[in-house]
Amino acid sequence: MTRYIVDRIVQSLAVLLVMSFVIYGLIGLMPGDPVDLMISADPKVTAEDAARLKALYGLDRPLLTRYGNWLKAALGGEFGYSRLYAKPALVALGPALVSTTILVGISFVLSLLIALPAGVWVATRPDGPADRTVNLACFAGVSMPPFWLAILLILTFAVGLRWLPAGGVPTRSDVGLGEQLRHMVLPVATLTLLQIGGYLRFMRAAMIETLRQDYIRTAQAKGAGPARVLLKHALRNALNPVVTVVALGFGGLFSGALITETMFAWPGMGKLILDSIMGNDFNLALVALLFATLLVLVGNLLADLAYAWLDPRVSFTEREGGP
Repeated sequence: MTRYIVDRIVQSLAVLLVMSFVIYGLIGLMPGDPVDLMISADPKVTAEDAARLKALYGLDRPLLTRYGNWLKAALGGEFGYSRLYAKPALVALGPALVSTTILVGISFVLSLLIALPAGVWVATRPDGPADRTVNLACFAGVSMPPFWLAILLILTFAVGLRWLPAGGVPTRSDVGLGEQLRHMVLPVATLTLLQIGGYLRFMRAAMIETLRQDYIRTAQAKGAGPARVLLKHALRNALNPVVTVVALGFGGLFSGALITETMFAWPGMGKLILDSIMGNDFNLALVALLFATLLVLVGNLLADLAYAWLDPRVSFTEREGGP
């Protein structure tokens, strides 16, 4: 197990290295650079000043040379400064990461608490009225555009009923916890509703497939009760394919909640990545995208480890060269 984890960490570092080159190359090929933006904003900047600034920041060098210099600095813990926030890129990333962690974490846990039990429940009643109703609701949730759901919730609960704020985060220091939670309700509800449909359908399909296996019928023939068969024999095995979907979804949420964060003016990772790319803030965009990649890789590793915990038949000994 230890060797497998070490191998996966090495593979993840290799992926991050390749992704850093790809992201740096794509950002470097974008039209314009910070100096060009400075020139367009200040007509007093002369061509000599622009050339001197580009030489100072290394923007006049070939792309591979610039990437090599950035990589050398990054390996030493220096990821450059954010042009938009006038602070180190890692420092600028911190508040957005905290905001997204709170928003995504709560919605992720709520979606699992609702989707997994509901998927197990409808799997025991296949093709019944409840199953058809839940399937229809899942299709609606999966097919629903995030911006449309966000607008619907805003019009209903913020504009119509006036129960909740339409978005944003409280900036005053005297705002209590209750008011902060009120601002989180609509974005959390949007992300939760968008995730439930997919997780529930995977859980339902996995449970139905598992309940048809021979070992389930054997357990029933030996006199095991319905609850024991469902929770001990079926659920643990059915969770294996669901874990992959959940792990990938969790990693993608940190950079994929852009529409929800934009609709509710939530200062998270998705909005930070968009703002940094649109503002040609190369250092911040690169660090944020690499961090999102790292989260996906960590999610995959945790999913593999969860397989071994859920199913004792899964072993990494053979992969490590054992018998």
